[in-house]
Amino acid sequence: MAKSLEIDNWTAQLRKGVLELCILRALQDREKYAYDLVKRLAQVPGLVVSEGTIYPLLSRLRKQGWLDARLEESNEGPVRKYYKLTPLGAKTLGLMIKAWEDLAKGVTETIEKGARDA
Repeated sequence: MAKSLEIDNWTAQLRKGVLELCILRALQDREKYAYDLVKRLAQVPGLVVSEGTIYPLLSRLRKQGWLDARLEESNEGPVRKYYKLTPLGAKTLGLMIKAWEDLAKGVTETIEKGARDA
């Protein structure tokens, strides 16, 4: 049981680190309504996204200057908040993608080397 909890914690931490990258990338091409982000990212295998994780993260990314937000009236319910990437957010996304690519390459090489050494 303890080993299962340890891997669950590790997996949760991995997801949290990747979620910011996925949010910024999802907003790279155009602004999106927050709930649309939830639906889109919930389709990413293994990411496990909910409104309870996305909304606080969007708020934090906005405070960091990576996102802008605007309100728009909706005929379908309450006012909607749309998010878009700022120039600083776009620059940060580029750096994150480069870091992800380097890390993924290194981890893949390490895993493959470990398999060959076995």
